[in-house]
Amino acid sequence: QVQLVESGGGLVQPGGCLRLSCVAFGSIFGVAAMGWYLPDPGKARESVARHTAFGSVNYADSVKGRFAISRDNAKNAVYLQMNSLKPADTAVYYCSARIRPTPTNDSHYDYWGQGTQVTVSS
Repeated sequence: QVQLVESGGGLVQPGGCLRLSCVAFGSIFGVAAMGWYLPDPGKARESVARHTAFGSVNYADSVKGRFAISRDNAKNAVYLQMNSLKPADTAVYYCSARIRPTPTNDSHYDYWGQGTQVTVSS
């Protein structure tokens, strides 16, 4: 059983900052990619920022230069530093991790957090 727990959302004024955190708990043998996503009704969730196991990162064009993703592999954690926030950034942000639960099975599975609300408003 794997659980992702997110924190750090909230209300912030335009131009402000927030730092989202996500920690994976449970039966974890290895973690591949971790990232942050937005809901996209009727479609797969939209990637905001993604950090692969090999250290490469990818950002949505709308957040490049403002957001920064980082990982702490020892803690099975991923973070999203959000700077220069805009009202258009208002959304529920979901953390996701591709996890290999056990050493006896080399399959990886995608797990999702419950989402954390970010509201940018004056």
